[in-house]
Formats: sequence, structure tokens, C-alpha cells
Amino acid sequence: MSGPPEPRVPILMYHAVSKVPNDATRTLSVTPEAFAEQMALLRASGFTPVNTAALARSWRDATPLPGRPVLITFDDGYEGVHRHALPVLARHAFAATLFVSTGWLRGEYDTGGGLDVMLDWEQVRELASADVEIGGHSHTHPQLDQLADDALRSELRHCREIIAAELGVLPASFAYPYGYSSRRVRRAVREAGFTQSLAVGNALARRRQGPYALRRVTVRRSTGIEEFERLVEGRAIARTFARDRALTKGYSMVRRARQVRRKAIRSRV
Repeated sequence: MSGPPEPRVPILMYHAVSKVPNDATRTLSVTPEAFAEQMALLRASGFTPVNTAALARSWRDATPLPGRPVLITFDDGYEGVHRHALPVLARHAFAATLFVSTGWLRGEYDTGGGLDVMLDWEQVRELASADVEIGGHSHTHPQLDQLADDALRSELRHCREIIAAELGVLPASFAYPYGYSSRRVRRAVREAGFTQSLAVGNALARRRQGPYALRRVTVRRSTGIEEFERLVEGRAIARTFARDRALTKGYSMVRRARQVRRKAIRSRV
């Protein structure tokens, strides 16, 4: 006799929340008005937002989740998360997770790589005090699976140490830049001290995916409210992201070829 079906949890992946995004962030941004409408739909539909650490802890310890759990996550660290998203989250008392690329944030660690106006550390601290979990997203936002081992470890270590220095607590959660990982990258993330990590995948998250490969659903500027409702309900996700998956599959072949070439070059040196 089979048990109850494995719960599937929507993990929403946001980037910038902006009225006037630049060309670099436009596609993966949402307007403040759209974000507010989406959060209102979650509330009206009875979803309960939890952060990444809470979901992973529940699945790791086999403890129950609240009814209709959903995760609201933001990548990179754009200033609009503080300006536009935080008031909406606070109004609904919603938990969320922000994954920061520490070398992109304004302040002493800034490498100049940020794609738009980025958060500063005071804003990150205000988010953390408002029930937003702060996780790691590397230091300079590279494709981690393309890095040599030393560079990979450095990206993870710098990110975790900077967050700890600024917030006084070590981050537990991580999200892979661009969603790319590999067995080697996942092992390095675990060894760096992160206890769970998110990919993309554009599918609902399940416990069987493992704590270092939980999938998310992309929310972008073209996501209308009806499509958003279908995504959080888990309906027609495969059809919605069919083109994205085809492009990802093709690009993954190119990236694997690049890795093979780099390994061959290093072996000859």
C-alpha cells in the first residue's frame, strides 16, 4: 500500500523588482505592481511562505510543513528588493530568502560587477531583520562549474565569510549563479558549510531532489497573473518553459565541451 504523494513545493525565483530596469535586468525583472499583485494572490490562495532553511530543515528532519508552503526567493541583490519588495512582504508578514553576490553589493567588497543598482549592506541588514533569510550566491557571480577547484572554493569562502562579517551569522543556504552546478560544485558548496542549495530547473521542488539541487520556477517581466497562478499551482509548468529547457539543453552541451577542452589544456601544462 503506497503512502501519501510526495509534496511538491513552488520555489519562486525573482531577480530585480523595478519600475524602469536596464537592458541587463529587464527580462528577469518584475514591476512593483506585478510583485504586489502576485503576493496578494498567494495570500488569497492560502499559501504560507517559508524560507529556504525552513523548507530544507523540514524535509531533512521529516517535520511537517505549514499548509500550502511556498518559497519567495531573490537572486543577486538588487536595490529594488529593499525599496519595492520589502514593504509588500512586510504587509503580508511573508518570509523570503535573498541570495546575495557579495562582490556585487555596494560597499567595501564591491567588484563593480553589479548589473543594476545594487543593495548596500545596511539595506541587507534591514532585510535580514524583517524575516528575510540572507543566503549566498557566490562572490562575483561566475559560472561555478567552469571554475578550477581553487577558484571555486575561493568564491564560496569569500561569499560566506563576508555575509558572516556583515550580519554576524553564517549563511546556511546557497543558490547557484545562473542555476549551473555539477556534482563537484555541489560537493564544494556542502564542504563550504552551506546546508542546502537551490538550482533553477523550472519545476516544483521535491524532497527527492536532495538538499543541494532543489528546483525553482522563474518569475519574469512577461509573467502575467494568470500564468503566475498556474505556476504556483504546478499547472502547465513544462509547457510554459519548454523553450527555456531546449535552449538550456543545447547550451549545456557547449559548456561541457568547453570544460573538456580546459581540462585537456591543464593536463598538458
